[in-house]
Amino acid sequence: MFDTLGDISLDLLRGFEAAARLRSFTAAAIELGTTQPAISQQIKRLEEQLATRLFNRIYRGIELTEAGEILFSHVQAGLQSMDAGLIEITEQHQHEVLQVATDFAFAAYWLMPRLHRFHKNHPDVDVSLVTSERSYSMLRADIDVAVLFGDGRFKQGESHWLFNEQVYPVCSPQLVAGRALPLSIDVLKELPLLHLRGEGSNDWFDWGGVFRALNIPQAPAPGQLRFDNYTLLIQAAIGGQGVAIGWRHLVDELLEQGLLCRPIEATAISAYGYYIVLPQRKRRVQIVQQFVDWLKSEQALSGDSLVGKPLPSIAI
Repeated sequence: MFDTLGDISLDLLRGFEAAARLRSFTAAAIELGTTQPAISQQIKRLEEQLATRLFNRIYRGIELTEAGEILFSHVQAGLQSMDAGLIEITEQHQHEVLQVATDFAFAAYWLMPRLHRFHKNHPDVDVSLVTSERSYSMLRADIDVAVLFGDGRFKQGESHWLFNEQVYPVCSPQLVAGRALPLSIDVLKELPLLHLRGEGSNDWFDWGGVFRALNIPQAPAPGQLRFDNYTLLIQAAIGGQGVAIGWRHLVDELLEQGLLCRPIEATAISAYGYYIVLPQRKRRVQIVQQFVDWLKSEQALSGDSLVGKPLPSIAI
């Protein structure tokens, strides 16, 4: 294969391409960091090997022969193709992909708005998010880091506390328009409540748990709207369709933007929370540690008061 190339070296072809493109041996020498006589010798050797004149030496410089024009078009295309391939594999080597698993709500409301700061400090690491509502499926073989909700006791790896579960009722300002805030706790008995299906089975606060935590003796109303997805539930709250259980770390920005408000002041806190979970397989320790350190720094920036008693880091 490529028998026609014979003993022609890449250096000869690079020298020829530069001289042909710049129409000057001197300019080619400057671009390639060599001397004009060296370029002249390379062109002479290439012409001898091909037994073909490639340049005509004219009074004020050089010009390509017909054979030189043909060779130039092919050599330039070939060198450009090789350069593109080298750039592609170099970038592929420099950019590592970190597989991060978490639930959709955490990804949408906490992680995504902050990821630009991680990319700014670590431009060579690409983050690929894998979302699921089932924690047991998030620590498969290709996952590097998971952020999971629970009590920190995850059998598949080592867990590090990130922040507690702190929740409070939130709703659209339109839903309580005309009322002086904050309202009394008893107002929760009157307002429509938005429910998340299966929240109790995942150890999340449900409305029954919130009522108990806030010492409201009456059971919460069943509610006419139920959702499988926390993000849809929050969108319904923003749309004025009812009161949602708002995670402090997931809805604070929506509160700051005025899309949601807190109709009452009380906050419910549980022993559960979000944990950084590292699979038992030790993969790419350096970039995983960079991401873990960044998560912890973002938690510190959030101003968490560390209310409640978080579980220590647990290795199982």
